Amino acid sequence: MGGSGRGSGSTLGMLTLDTGHTGVVWHPESYLAFADERGRPFVDLLTRVGADGPRRVVDLGCGPGNLTEALARRWPDAEIEAWDSSPEMVDAARTRGIDARVGDVRSWTPALDTDVVVCNAVLHWLPEHPDLLVRWAGLLAAGSWIAVQVPGNFDAPSHRAVREVAGRAHWSPTLAGAALGDDAVRTPAEYAGLLADAGCAVDAWETTYVHRLRGPDPVLHWIAGTALRPVRRLLDDAAWARFNAELIPLLDAAHPARADGTTFFPFRRVFVVARVE
Repeated sequence: MGGSGRGSGSTLGMLTLDTGHTGVVWHPESYLAFADERGRPFVDLLTRVGADGPRRVVDLGCGPGNLTEALARRWPDAEIEAWDSSPEMVDAARTRGIDARVGDVRSWTPALDTDVVVCNAVLHWLPEHPDLLVRWAGLLAAGSWIAVQVPGNFDAPSHRAVREVAGRAHWSPTLAGAALGDDAVRTPAEYAGLLADAGCAVDAWETTYVHRLRGPDPVLHWIAGTALRPVRRLLDDAAWARFNAELIPLLDAAHPARADGTTFFPFRRVFVVARVE
């Protein structure tokens, strides 16, 4: 794999989905509303992991467990370890028969038999995550794999619109503590250098998926379960509705609907697969 196997070029994928109504909050059902779209990067990530017969596979940030099931199918003889910081997500994963546990990715330490660590769409919430990656590489045995995917949409129009509304005078006192950016996300080349220096062979790349959205306020519906999570946590129902009312015109202007009622929504993601040497 040495170096940045796919470089930093972009590829385009296209997916189709139908959205429902707005006001979605962070819970398993809202996340699963886009299960196929959120699952595709996970599958693309795993295609570059070459582990053969791993003993323990760890899913850090397992969510409702739908993607963790894919790990169990690929490596049926492995011990599957699943963590998530959300008790609601862990409960949802357990209903699928996954022995998930509540825990903070920052405090996780690999067991001696850990051969694969997967962390999908989690680390962008943690500014210190480059240090975590280096620490994991130092703790894992030679031949182990680290596979990470993070959204890289901090500068997208949708995210800029959220920050614009949150920064308005009547919102900023309430939302000052909201973490509204994934500006901690590095470039593929930066991740490659970081983990190469930590003693890994690295494959790093980025992909822009173009999602085709349908329904009322489709971009709001998409980001409500992810990027807007810190905002929703700080607002009651009435304030959340007012915030959405201010945000929707900006999202509509940034991502206008086509004549057929659909909206194309580009979403950039950064991938890193490293093998400890």
